[in-house]
Amino acid sequence: MGQITTQLGHLFAQTIPTVVFVLFLLAFLNRLFFKPLSKTLDARAKATSGALAEARQQAVTAEERLREYEKAIQAARQEIYRFRQEARSKALSERDSRLQEARRHAESMVKDAQAGLEKEAAMAEITLRTAVESLAGEVTQSFFAPHPPEGGPGEVQA
Repeated sequence: MGQITTQLGHLFAQTIPTVVFVLFLLAFLNRLFFKPLSKTLDARAKATSGALAEARQQAVTAEERLREYEKAIQAARQEIYRFRQEARSKALSERDSRLQEARRHAESMVKDAQAGLEKEAAMAEITLRTAVESLAGEVTQSFFAPHPPEGGPGEVQA
């Protein structure tokens, strides 16, 4: 066993420069390559996650604005509908008032026409009564007036 330990010690002594060289190489690469690379990767990860977070925030902001715009559009539509309803009701009330005015005017024209017809009927009745009385007088006079004899002058007898 002594010989094995001596050989192991001798092998260990031969590997010390290699171990030191590997440790030096590891420290050198770590300082000049791995640390800057890990910093760059960390910065990239932060930038990526920051960009993603910013994109998410912008998406949320965009959704909020979209909801606000939709609410504003809906409010504008309701306002337009209200204006239309007001204009429609105003036009309907104006139409109704014009119709009522036209009805009143038509009724007054009908009443005037009826009054005119009644006056004309009364005047026609008076005219007819006068004509009837005149004709009655003439008829009465012709019945009760003496008749010329038959065969009077100018008449030829057969």
